[in-house]
Amino acid sequence: MTTVLLIRHGRTPANASGVLAGWTPGVHLDDTGVTQAAALGARLLPVPVAAIVSSPLERCRETGAALLTGREGTPEHVDDRLGECRYGDWSGKALKDLAKDPLWKVVQAHPSAATFPGPEGESMRAMQARAVEAVRDWNARLGPDTIWVAVSHGDVIKAIVADALGMHLDQFQRIQADPCSLAVIRYTELRPFVVRLNDTGGSIDALLPPKKKPTRRRGSSDAAVGGGAGP
Repeated sequence: MTTVLLIRHGRTPANASGVLAGWTPGVHLDDTGVTQAAALGARLLPVPVAAIVSSPLERCRETGAALLTGREGTPEHVDDRLGECRYGDWSGKALKDLAKDPLWKVVQAHPSAATFPGPEGESMRAMQARAVEAVRDWNARLGPDTIWVAVSHGDVIKAIVADALGMHLDQFQRIQADPCSLAVIRYTELRPFVVRLNDTGGSIDALLPPKKKPTRRRGSSDAAVGGGAGP
């Protein structure tokens, strides 16, 4: 079983001002984002992380750097597949203006049909496919019984979570991923389990591995009938 900690980057000036940054270069964390990333890094420090894999965009790299504080020797990788959706001509525009575009309603209600305009525009289906592929590839590379961190973006994280929940992409707008929030997915032989979503505070004790390594059994992939007693 591999556990992935999906972390959205901390807040940026674009987030604060309601601008869709996309792949615009030079978008860094603002003071709030720096504080958020440092707090999350400190909260997760007891969790044994095998690697941190980040989107190449500055706001994610800066968040990943904060998560590496106190983790000397933890490898850091960059994977373009975890990068933001390529919003094409929408990039750099105010959300209040984009909401007037007819495509906005498609993105809200039928995102699997949405392809962003312009030569650099990407479909939301393609974004989900490459992000899920990245998670599966890193799961295989890092191996079972490991915990690793993926630092990415709101829509990308929502798309990965939707896949883990078995939801159609058209339902992914029901998922929330705030700046510097944590989502946790455990991938087992039979199915993924989404164990945290949009977590911005609280105890991380349930993420720590057991002191004694559990005996492998087939039931580790089974869902507890009735919901179980929790960790």
